[in-house]
Amino acid sequence: MAPDTIRVATYNIHKGVQGIGPAKRLEIHDLGLAIEQLDADFICLQEVRSVNRREALRFATWPEQPQAEFLAPLGYQAVYTTNAITKHGEHGNALLSRWPVVSQRHEDMSDHRFEQRGLLHVEVRVHDRPLHVIVVHLGLLGASRLRQVAQLQRYIAREIPPDAPIVVAGDFNDWGVQIRAMMAEMRLKTLPRHLKRPTFPSRLPVVQLDHIYSRGLRPGSLMVPQGKVWARMSDHLPLIGEFSWRGAMQA
Repeated sequence: MAPDTIRVATYNIHKGVQGIGPAKRLEIHDLGLAIEQLDADFICLQEVRSVNRREALRFATWPEQPQAEFLAPLGYQAVYTTNAITKHGEHGNALLSRWPVVSQRHEDMSDHRFEQRGLLHVEVRVHDRPLHVIVVHLGLLGASRLRQVAQLQRYIAREIPPDAPIVVAGDFNDWGVQIRAMMAEMRLKTLPRHLKRPTFPSRLPVVQLDHIYSRGLRPGSLMVPQGKVWARMSDHLPLIGEFSWRGAMQA
């Protein structure tokens, strides 16, 4: 990659497990190898388990480390925050960063009692330049998602300087135009809608639920890895975007 280019990936890893009942299988080890192959500066992960006592008993090779730390390639820093606490453990969002982490914050975005959601905000430095990376996992209900994006808008206005570059990435659970318009109001851009990259369901992707938006960076390309291996590891495929610092002041 050119020195003025950064690569961002977002990936819902489905808690590192696929299948149901007796066919349930552990995919976290293959996910570790696959995430390393993404070769991204920042890897935004959703449905990341910190601990799950039931699955740890079920699978003999369940990692001793929390999943974010286990998945981080050599030289990356793992940042994790919990969104949901369950009977057997907890899970949330994570960022794996190739660049130094300056600070991290979390905000609860739960819209109703049936879904626990949140955002992870990490400030990093890339070639001595500040960059704010926000990892989100929005709700299943359309009205909830709109309220969560409005909350995201308030959070950015409150916590991030207006001229600071931002990347917002994650599982938006949405493929419509309303959220895209709301993100544009925050000057957060992505590639044009007709250049969609389907990410769900992984075995036969038909909709793009996963998105990467930027402010102060110029969107370059978006791509989705294909193949049976990727389709096997999660119900989502990863989305990879490249962004340029060049022309950032006009972006």
